[in-house]
Amino acid sequence: MASLFNLTIIACNEIFYEGECEILVFPGSDGEVAIMAHHETLTGVVEIGEIRFKKPDGTWQHAVISDGLITVYPNGEVKMLAYSCVRPEDIDEFRAQEESERAQEQLQQKQSRMDYEISTAKMARAMARLKQAGHDSSDMK
Repeated sequence: MASLFNLTIIACNEIFYEGECEILVFPGSDGEVAIMAHHETLTGVVEIGEIRFKKPDGTWQHAVISDGLITVYPNGEVKMLAYSCVRPEDIDEFRAQEESERAQEQLQQKQSRMDYEISTAKMARAMARLKQAGHDSSDMK
């Protein structure tokens, strides 16, 4: 039997997941990062993209996450905090396409540095959602 750890994923509007987990894979600033039981203490940044984690029953849960923070505590507990976290089956592809187009228009306008960064983040979220919208989560590992 694999070692498990307690995982909590919190989005602004809900607790996305709270329970045991075998492995968590998330996008970090240097690429994908994997967390397993007995991982060293860590505080890090979560980038916009896909996360996936393996539940105790062996099934994989996939989601599109916005940027956020992750902490691995000395007791092995892992907490991830992000602006949003959405399952692929809950993504509205039409809305994500509209968000992408709106972000592209904003990027083409003259903006302050802060507005540019916000528009870039909106574009990245929309693109990540569009990428996952068409996938069947049973096909993903």
